[in-house]
Amino acid sequence: MRQPKQRKTIRELVQEYFQQHPNTDLPHGPVVDWITEQWRLQGNETPPRDPWRVIRHLHQEGWLIKVRKGVYRYDPEAAGRVALDDFTPEQKQAILERDQYRCVICGKGLADGVELHVDHIRPRYLGGRSEIENGQTLCAQCNFRKKVYKQTETGKRMFIRLLQLAEKEGDLQMVAFCREVLRVYEKHGVNDHIRWE
Repeated sequence: MRQPKQRKTIRELVQEYFQQHPNTDLPHGPVVDWITEQWRLQGNETPPRDPWRVIRHLHQEGWLIKVRKGVYRYDPEAAGRVALDDFTPEQKQAILERDQYRCVICGKGLADGVELHVDHIRPRYLGGRSEIENGQTLCAQCNFRKKVYKQTETGKRMFIRLLQLAEKEGDLQMVAFCREVLRVYEKHGVNDHIRWE
């Protein structure tokens, strides 16, 4: 009796497409179009869920090279060579000791009942290495917020630029809107290191 053909996962389809086009800078559109077509040919009625997220994860794992925003390349010689290793236990201990077993953001430590993490300052997927100089002690809450703050920093900088443009153009309604949004940042102490007034 013949076994039915097994369906490929989105990850397998992404890898297949990039392997069929080695050392080629591939933009978002054609990759997603091909994956969507193959997904439907397998008999799936709904479109694949976020193939681009799979591509980003393959980049973070060192399997793909990010050429620029929205463009990735598969290099068979380099795939998987990006070291996404973690700190060794000795490095973690040295970082914790250096930071006096306290979160470098909020100052809380084990005595305050918080869980401490040793975190990369520059993320591994952006080329950050697992070296003591690139490590920091964060409590679990600040480690989570770190990811969120990157997004809120981008938003705050955008509103500052928009405010400057609105002031230059004399758009009083937009000036008032931007100032109100930026005051909310201040009210909640979010991204205080970015000054706007």
